[in-house]
Amino acid sequence: MPLAVENPMKRMQTKDYIACGISFLFLVLLCVNLDAFITVTRAFPYSTSFLKFAVLATFGECIGLRIATGDYSRPGFGILPKALVWGFLGMGIKMAFTIFSAGAPAVPAEFGLPITAATLKSGDFFPRLLAAFCVSVTMNFIFAPVFMTLHKVTDLHIAETGGTLRGFFTPIPMGRLLKEIRWDVMWGFVFKKTLPGFWAPAHTITFMLPPYFQVVFAALLGVILGVILAVAGMKKS
Repeated sequence: MPLAVENPMKRMQTKDYIACGISFLFLVLLCVNLDAFITVTRAFPYSTSFLKFAVLATFGECIGLRIATGDYSRPGFGILPKALVWGFLGMGIKMAFTIFSAGAPAVPAEFGLPITAATLKSGDFFPRLLAAFCVSVTMNFIFAPVFMTLHKVTDLHIAETGGTLRGFFTPIPMGRLLKEIRWDVMWGFVFKKTLPGFWAPAHTITFMLPPYFQVVFAALLGVILGVILAVAGMKKS
């Protein structure tokens, strides 16, 4: 008779209350200092994108690890290298938001639809929704696969070098690590299912938001996806 495997999240522990408290404090500070948040985000879009993704997306990975294993971190996990990678990826995502927000709405316009880049900011609801959907689809199916592949390579490199900053700054063997990616999972699940099933609809909502909220919302989506993937992995186990 197989032994039952205890759910690592079955009982709340002190570390979980601390994590919840920090998350609640972050939301309170954001609400209290909303005007300052908007001002700083507008003045330093790429620096703030680095910080948002470094903190929130890394926190999402820690939550996923907690759900799957019972720990927020463990030897070799590499919180600092992951935060550094997410920070720079966050800057790339901000750049992609700017590029695709300006260019993608021109595609439906070429088919005669009354959609422009300005529609995302000032249009009626349904034209804005269509424009946001076009931006999300083009970004997710052109930019996201390259982004996700690069992220996977850096994850493999972090794991291979023991999760240390010193190890992370050693040369990345791109060719070998690209061969070590499980492309059946990358294509069959990450590209084929999460892009149309999660990221395209989710980022449609993202591009309906004011520009100064888009990056932080995208980083929060990374937290949500980390939880979803961890739970899905447990169910498969």
